[in-house]
Amino acid sequence: MKRSTERMLTTHTGSLPRPPDLLALIQAREAGEPVDEEAFAARVTSAVAEVVRKQADAGIDVVSDGEMGKPSFATYVTHRLTGFGGANSEPRIFADWETFPGWASQVPRGTMQRRYCLGPLGWQGSEAIQTDIANLRHAVATVAVAEAFIPAASLGIVADLMANRYYPTDEAYLYALADAMKEEYQAIAAAGLLLQIDAPDTALARHVEFRRRSLADFRRAMAQRIEALNHALAGIPEEQVRFHVCWGNYAGPHIHDVPLRDIVDLVLGVHAGAYSIEAANPRHVHEWRVWEEVRLPPGKVLIPGVIDSTSNFVEHPEAIAQRIEQFARLVGRENVIAGTDCGFGTSAGSAWVHPEIVWAKLAALAEGAQLATERLWDGRG
Repeated sequence: MKRSTERMLTTHTGSLPRPPDLLALIQAREAGEPVDEEAFAARVTSAVAEVVRKQADAGIDVVSDGEMGKPSFATYVTHRLTGFGGANSEPRIFADWETFPGWASQVPRGTMQRRYCLGPLGWQGSEAIQTDIANLRHAVATVAVAEAFIPAASLGIVADLMANRYYPTDEAYLYALADAMKEEYQAIAAAGLLLQIDAPDTALARHVEFRRRSLADFRRAMAQRIEALNHALAGIPEEQVRFHVCWGNYAGPHIHDVPLRDIVDLVLGVHAGAYSIEAANPRHVHEWRVWEEVRLPPGKVLIPGVIDSTSNFVEHPEAIAQRIEQFARLVGRENVIAGTDCGFGTSAGSAWVHPEIVWAKLAALAEGAQLATERLWDGRG
């Protein structure tokens, strides 16, 4: 994993807006409509090349494939694992919705196709992940970037979205997921790419699945999930793993969010080399101060979100630079990579930020990182 040894590096969380024609194909496939699979595969390949070039042009150093071919950051696993079926239409109730029902009635709901776990889980995604790897490698070969990563769903978020109807316990379900998903995790790492584990459940589940239970109950459940995840990550060098945490990629009140200080020890227990944590949105922008009390373990990297992924405001580069500098002073400039709070296309066709504004925000991120570099390395400004 590259570090900010000579300048402040930039990255993002993985998902990016899909082109309209590709989006239409993804939505048709998810609806069960007939789609020319060769044409779909070719369009995904070209879309990955396009989105990688756009990232490079915006000044992003550590890029991804944008999750171009996936219907969402997590539900794609139903195409890669056996054992899922049915249509899970059970609503995921957020504590925010209960507190602010008027607001909730106007919130657009996601379009993810959720399933149930109805049988034994098994891996069948070798061809799909190798296609992802080949597409990203091909795209990166044509641009000048520092590194590339592929996001993969955490065990916990899969368990939350695809309710268990087969395994006798939560633990049994998690370890079955671990044994299946480790095939994808290992394939990404074996290809020499960075693996990012997308684990919004580590924070989000507190005000969704665990909203009526105690903090202690929530922490015990998250500890069990992290133990299972570390089992799945066994054998993968920590320096190839990024772990992403957020409180839900939606523009809402977030007054029930669990504080970072209540979960930071669990987050740091993941066998990863870098921790990507939301830090720019109005509910969590103050939590940089947690790192005044909590020591980032030696050799680890912090990827704080310094731009919000749910607002169409384009952050001023000066504000971005100031946020970067706050973290650099606390954990060391070489241990910081400037990132985003979450993705800009976590579910195909559902996004808070308009696609044309996404690229302006990422360009502002790169400009802010340059300003921070001038101060942290060159002593200017």
